[in-house]
Amino acid sequence: MSRPAPHTGAPAPRVGPRIGYVSLGCPKALVDSERLLGRLRAAGYATAPSYEEAQVVVINTCGFIEAAREESMEAIEEALATNGRVIVTGCLGREAEALRRRFPGLLAVTGPAEEEAVLEALGRHLPPPRSLPAAGSPPAPGLEAPAGRARLTPRHYAYLKVAEGCHHRCSFCIIPRLRGGLRSRPLPELLAEARALAAAGVRELLVVAQDTGAYGTDLRPRTAFVEGRPLRTELRTLVGELAALGLWVRLHYLYPYAHLDELVPLMAPDWGPEGGGLLPYLDLPLQHASGRILRAMRRPAAAERVLDRLRAWRRERPELVVRSTFIVGFPGETEEDFEELLAFLREARLERVGCFAYSPVEGAEANALPGAVPEEVKEERRARLMALQAELSAQRLRGLAGKRLRVLVDAVEGERALGRTAGDAPEVDGMVRLDLRGTGRAVRPGDFVYAEVTGADAHDLEARPLA
Repeated sequence: MSRPAPHTGAPAPRVGPRIGYVSLGCPKALVDSERLLGRLRAAGYATAPSYEEAQVVVINTCGFIEAAREESMEAIEEALATNGRVIVTGCLGREAEALRRRFPGLLAVTGPAEEEAVLEALGRHLPPPRSLPAAGSPPAPGLEAPAGRARLTPRHYAYLKVAEGCHHRCSFCIIPRLRGGLRSRPLPELLAEARALAAAGVRELLVVAQDTGAYGTDLRPRTAFVEGRPLRTELRTLVGELAALGLWVRLHYLYPYAHLDELVPLMAPDWGPEGGGLLPYLDLPLQHASGRILRAMRRPAAAERVLDRLRAWRRERPELVVRSTFIVGFPGETEEDFEELLAFLREARLERVGCFAYSPVEGAEANALPGAVPEEVKEERRARLMALQAELSAQRLRGLAGKRLRVLVDAVEGERALGRTAGDAPEVDGMVRLDLRGTGRAVRPGDFVYAEVTGADAHDLEARPLA
């Protein structure tokens, strides 16, 4: 079986050593892959379209939940069986000893974001045609890799990872063990990368980190200079500077901190392609609403304050869209706890919701908690929650009939196009199906289109472009 190499949005060198590259996991890991691929391409490596055509395969793994671990293991097995020369990196690489026992034929195993270790291992087994560039070096001439990244996303949007690691100790999570404590990137470095992405045609920046809301709290000194101006290196300052670039700016992975109140006034009141700005969209992974379960998770345990904050935000910015994810079936979760979560969803009326059945993660403290929930109960609760959310979402989307929205086009398929409103992040949220028939409109990915909503289902909108 051949697993195709990911599309990078940049031309590969015509000749040179060929690597197969597989990127698994979250957008933060995707950025790691983009940076590593950018340096490899600048050194003359080419990406192969299949395992069979690669001389070495690099797999950036995910080990956050059991399903992701299994996907990573399957990719390693497949690459070894088909190619035989495999380097493993990423979160699963923290379990190097166990991986080597299971897969003794691996060429090397490195941890997450360990670019230098991957480059060194690859150089031993497949030497580059020219010297490997240092981290942060400009891309090779003619290579579309702003800030040294080989893009794995479509040309019109990109992820901006503003920090690495996390200082929280959630009982179900091992990210601090995998990636260490919070390490924010300097503001001038981030703005330089954002400008390079904008110059390469990016229309939307998706700001990510393990805990984006904590950006800057670890930086010392707390001031920096950008173009001669003193700035406080905090989330509010970062967001304000990014919004001034004229791009859509979307925030992901935010704890429900009180200081998020400061961001709402910065949100663009009108979703426009020309002015850009901070979108009225917040991704808040709340995980649960039962105070008892939240305490067991070691999460902020104040659903009432979250509801109060949501009400205040929506009073100030009625078009605000809030996305969240939840875990059901956590050890000790009772039917009463679950009903409390459903009641919270009915009250909060979150626009976008994802849900996961609790899955033990090797090394997580939650594994030792009493009250394991049977698998069939976990799945039943997950199905009930998503059924409720589908009902709530359908009600909201039906209420948009006749509304005029701005849509960012992601793909064009004949006389139909797929796009997103400012309330929809790529991959995880809904989409707008644009009917181009009879409109005479020629649109391309990355275009902004004004459209009128003509219909909806539980998750997506139907619309026609306006003249």
